[in-house]
Amino acid sequence: MLKKNTNIVIKIKGYIILLSGGIVMNKLTNIKAVMCDVDGTLLNQDGIVSPATVEAIKKIREKGILFGLSTGRDVHSVKTLLTVWGISGLVDAIVGTGGAEIYDYQLNIDKSSYPLDGELIKDIIKHHEGMDLNFAIPYEGTLYAPKDDDYIRDLARDDRVPYKVVDFDVFLNEPRAKLIIVCAPDYMDKVIEKSKTFSNPNYKSASLKTASILYEYMDPRVSKTHGLQEVMAMHKIEMTDLCTFGDADNDYDMTLNAGVGVVMANGSEKTKSVADFITDDNNHDGIANFINKYIL
Repeated sequence: MLKKNTNIVIKIKGYIILLSGGIVMNKLTNIKAVMCDVDGTLLNQDGIVSPATVEAIKKIREKGILFGLSTGRDVHSVKTLLTVWGISGLVDAIVGTGGAEIYDYQLNIDKSSYPLDGELIKDIIKHHEGMDLNFAIPYEGTLYAPKDDDYIRDLARDDRVPYKVVDFDVFLNEPRAKLIIVCAPDYMDKVIEKSKTFSNPNYKSASLKTASILYEYMDPRVSKTHGLQEVMAMHKIEMTDLCTFGDADNDYDMTLNAGVGVVMANGSEKTKSVADFITDDNNHDGIANFINKYIL
C-alpha cells in the first residue's frame, strides 16, 4: 500500500512513479542493500521470521543484495538469536543498539561508538526516582538491571535474553551503550513527561519511546541512520540504494534517510508519516510481500 497521494504524477527518490487514475511501479532495480528492524518488523507474533520472509531474504541475497538488521537490540544478543529467529547464515551486517554498534559478517568488522557516561546514567536514574518502572542496560547479550521485578523479567522473556541484577553503582563505573526504561504501557505518558524535565550540564543525551513499554536514553549522535551510513560506506553503497523496513518511532530517521523507506502497517504514525511505502503488518508477511513485488 502506498502512502503517497496518487492523484498527481510523483517521483519518489528516483524510483517510484505514480500516475493519476492508477499506479505505475517500476521494479526497484537499484536497490543494493536491505536493512530491517527486528521487533514488530522482521519478527512475527511468534518471535520468528516467517517462512515467506526467509525465502525472500534468500532470493535477494542470491541477487547480490546485502541483507542486514538495524535494531535497538545489542549486537551480541542478536547474533545469539539468529538461529532461533530462523535466519542464521542469512545476515550480512548488524546495526545494533540503535546505531551505536556495528557487526559486519562479510568484512569481519566489530565496532561500537558513543556510549553514555556512567555518571550521566546515574543522574537519569535519580531523575526518575520513585516512579513505577525499572531500568535495563544491554551488554554482551545480557540485560543488566538494578532490581528484580516483573518489568525486567517480562522484557527478558519477551526478548529471549537473560537478565542479571547488579549493583549499578559498580556497574556504572564504566560507560554503557544506552539506558532503557521499562514500564507498563499505560504508564508511558508519565515517563515521557518526566523525561522532558531532565538535563545535565556536563553531558548530552537524547531520549525517545522505542516500544509501548520501552523508553531509551542514548548519546545524541547515535541513530540508526548513523550506523547504516557506516555500513553502507564500508560496502561502497549509496544511501539512495538502501531499502529499510521499520515500525516504531526509533525507525523514523532511517525511514526518512534511506533511498526507500518502508513501514509496516502496525507501525507508529510518526514513522509512517515519512514512509515511501506502508506494507502489510509483521504478522502478514509485510517484508516478503514488498520484496517479492518490488525488488525481485
